[in-house]
Amino acid sequence: MNPASPAPTLATVLARHRRDPHRLVQMLRELQAALGWLPPHTLAALADALALPLAQVRGVAGFYRFFHTEPVGRYRVLFSDNVTDRLLGSQGLMADLCRRLGVAPGGVAEDGLVSVAATSCTGLCDQGPALLVNHHQVVTRLDAGRMAQVAELIRQRVPPAAWPAEWSAVQDHVRRAEVLLAAPPAPGAALAAALARGAEGTLAEVQASKLRGRGGAGFATGTKWSLCRQAPGAEHVVVCNADEGEPGTFKDRVLLTRHADEVIEGMTIAAHVVGARLGFVYLRGEYRYLLESLEAVLARRRAAGLLGHAIQGREGFDFDIEVHVGAGAYVCGEESSLIESLEGRRGTPRIRPPFPVEHGYRGWPTVVNNVETFCAAAHIALKGGAWWAAIGTPKSTGTKIHSVSGDCERPGLYEYPFGTRIGRILEDCGARDTQAVQVGGPSGLCLSAFEFGRRIAFEDVPTAGAFMVFDRRRDMFEVARAFAHFFAHESCGFCTPCRVGTELVVRRLDKLAAGHGSRHDIDVLYELDTLMHGTTHCGLGASACNPLRDTILKFRPAYERHLKSLHFEPAFDLDDELAIARRMTGRDDAGAFLERRS
Repeated sequence: MNPASPAPTLATVLARHRRDPHRLVQMLRELQAALGWLPPHTLAALADALALPLAQVRGVAGFYRFFHTEPVGRYRVLFSDNVTDRLLGSQGLMADLCRRLGVAPGGVAEDGLVSVAATSCTGLCDQGPALLVNHHQVVTRLDAGRMAQVAELIRQRVPPAAWPAEWSAVQDHVRRAEVLLAAPPAPGAALAAALARGAEGTLAEVQASKLRGRGGAGFATGTKWSLCRQAPGAEHVVVCNADEGEPGTFKDRVLLTRHADEVIEGMTIAAHVVGARLGFVYLRGEYRYLLESLEAVLARRRAAGLLGHAIQGREGFDFDIEVHVGAGAYVCGEESSLIESLEGRRGTPRIRPPFPVEHGYRGWPTVVNNVETFCAAAHIALKGGAWWAAIGTPKSTGTKIHSVSGDCERPGLYEYPFGTRIGRILEDCGARDTQAVQVGGPSGLCLSAFEFGRRIAFEDVPTAGAFMVFDRRRDMFEVARAFAHFFAHESCGFCTPCRVGTELVVRRLDKLAAGHGSRHDIDVLYELDTLMHGTTHCGLGASACNPLRDTILKFRPAYERHLKSLHFEPAFDLDDELAIARRMTGRDDAGAFLERRS
């Protein structure tokens, strides 16, 4: 396109999206795909066409890390930088590719051919190290030989689509299937059962099942659907949160690949219950390569009368779904941030109340559930609430899918009833000499070996699905430091405690890593934890110090080793450690915790 005349591509994009400002993120994504980046004149023309302030359009373009308001390489290579990728050598591989191509990490080659940088977890932890090319093509199972080939293909300007197909093969790695990962029911079977019961009867089954949301918060699904159903509004909306951004989690990727019909059917059942006509799948930007397959599933269901107008011949039951592709923002996994993004804005969390079930997308009552929750709802509609409630524990019913990665022989997906021991999962995945497990991603819990008898359940060890294994070769200080860098990178910047606090945590940990730290730095770190936990705008900042808190408490020697490198005295004596444990657990009996650990 001629920089002086952006109209042809812009006109096409505007027409496709009906000049709807709520679709701004999708328009920016498509314009960047055509242009390679988002030049100032294009943003200005788009703002003018949508009658939006230019500052708003620029602000949205600058918020999402997959949008580029400065030129980038024609080949944009992003290495997944989750800690499990690092354990497999991703940093060395990235340095090797940069050396071969003559480009600095995070920079652009002088000829504009390539840029290489790191990005947050890409949801491929079971087959890393991995990278993304131009935000939509994955390359898995990287090694030195593959890096040499990638460099040569880029130098020869071979289009990524023409690279060896096996490089982009994404294996599902389903290791243990219980209910959700087993053979799927026939498309339409669960929906037919729901229609036979009626909306109230189906809602009663979901409530009887005691299904709780699988995105991490664990809110009762039946209660959420009931509140949305009762809320007044010109429209009701159903949203599937497929923004699976928690590092170490990849279960939704597999469900969207193998069980998309069940997920869409669960959304359609929710629409029947709450009276919705409009639905969205918010697909994380890192899963852009799944877009065409999801669109094909939607088209097939429309053709079969399972989606669209008069579903299964029921006049008045109209419901359809659009796929909204994100642009790289971990915070959009939070439901109000996700809705802001759907509405074409920066993904800044909203102040609640009101909650989305009352005031969601465009002010309409909106149900937001994640991929696994909708899949479970379809099975409950088919088999009944009592069946689901009989699985798991009384407070945590049904099964839970775990994305297992890290130091184990068989990474992949493992589905178990709630109440399963941590140790059982470690045995099944072939973990050996394990010192720690990070459950639920960086915002979850870090468990040490004496806790492996605990159980996966909302009343014991809750989880959004990530299960990262670390054996005794690993430095748990470095694990915590990697997670701290993740949170600092992903802070939306809205509130000062999170924006500044996450950066201060990184600086202190980097200081310790360089051997320049003292026990004063440890004091500052848990002061920052206390501050952020009680003052941040949303859960990202509140949970950002979880890995720090757990590793200081449970793996103190990992921190001491960094202090001893400059011959400091040990950072803690027993009285110090008891004080830390009390402060971080809020419990007066923290001494018993330390005794169990020793």
